[in-house]
Amino acid sequence: MTTIVTRAGKGSPLTNAEVDANFTGLAEVQTVTGEPIGHADINASVVSFNEGTRTFTIAPAAMKKAMWVFALFALASGVALLWVAFGGFTLPFLALFLLGLAAIAAAVKYTAGRNPYGYAGLGDVSVLLFFGLIAVLGTYYLHAQRLQADLLLPALGMGLLSVAVLNLNNMRDRESDARAGKRTIPVRFGAQAAVRYHTLLVLTALLALLYYARGQSLQLHLGWVVAGSWLLLNLYKIRKVKVATDYDPFLKRTAINTLLFALLLLVVNAMA
Repeated sequence: MTTIVTRAGKGSPLTNAEVDANFTGLAEVQTVTGEPIGHADINASVVSFNEGTRTFTIAPAAMKKAMWVFALFALASGVALLWVAFGGFTLPFLALFLLGLAAIAAAVKYTAGRNPYGYAGLGDVSVLLFFGLIAVLGTYYLHAQRLQADLLLPALGMGLLSVAVLNLNNMRDRESDARAGKRTIPVRFGAQAAVRYHTLLVLTALLALLYYARGQSLQLHLGWVVAGSWLLLNLYKIRKVKVATDYDPFLKRTAINTLLFALLLLVVNAMA
């Protein structure tokens, strides 16, 4: 039986190769071991746990079913939210609905199906769009039903920090990605260039977010200083990493830092 790999326990995230193998397994192209998948191999009901390796194995059909369930749940809740916000099938309703469909499609096509764009190294662009520009601007418009030019700054900042999280993941998995034919930024340009790229992402995000928060209260500026200092400290430590697996702790730290900046943005807009 073909299986999908997951992992139990803290500090043990899946590598890009394992995640990609899971999605290509759903598309019935290949398995983690490289063996072809036939339709008869799929068993939708079996989930087992290996105590020795602390790994779960899940049948591809079961994982595919779960993926569609959550996609439909996201679609239904999104439509309900749009209906409450706009009161009917208006032009903004349609526009945000189509963006929601695009977000679901982008999530699936990252490594699933034919010609997944993640293998072409386009994941960074997708994250910048859907975790930054579309997420921030779309959410703001949903609530305020208007947009303004300076909102591009927090949208860009949050998007770039999200790309930084993805880039750290790709830096960690550079060698396995290269073997799997996944052409991420670190694979295309090398480890040192990936570190410089990461530095550019973080510094540009900080500048955009700090400039957006100009003119706010002293207490809020202190919050920005704390969050920014932690991010810069992690950036300094990242530049010292010699072994790819040592990037792991910085994935969580950068993600938490991104959340902290999002909460600070919430305070900025609440005080505006």
